[in-house]
Amino acid sequence: MADKKGNQGDTSNRGFASMDDEKQREIARKGGEEVSKNREHMAEIGKKGGEEVSKNREHMAEIGKKGGESSGGNRGNNKSR
Repeated sequence: MADKKGNQGDTSNRGFASMDDEKQREIARKGGEEVSKNREHMAEIGKKGGEEVSKNREHMAEIGKKGGESSGGNRGNNKSR
């Protein structure tokens, strides 16, 4: 069957996409390991993610509600002091 360019299924044996799945995973894993060694870079990624998540006020309210429920809802009302 011909593709849009008229090729008859001939695929290049070059490039990332032509590699088998296991080889792709191996390369991706090595890249992830290298990136995670740079603590400043990882901190910056985390900070950006936190900023994005905190823009969603509904999501943040839900997190706060769950936190209050797990603490028993007694924040500031500890009578044992």
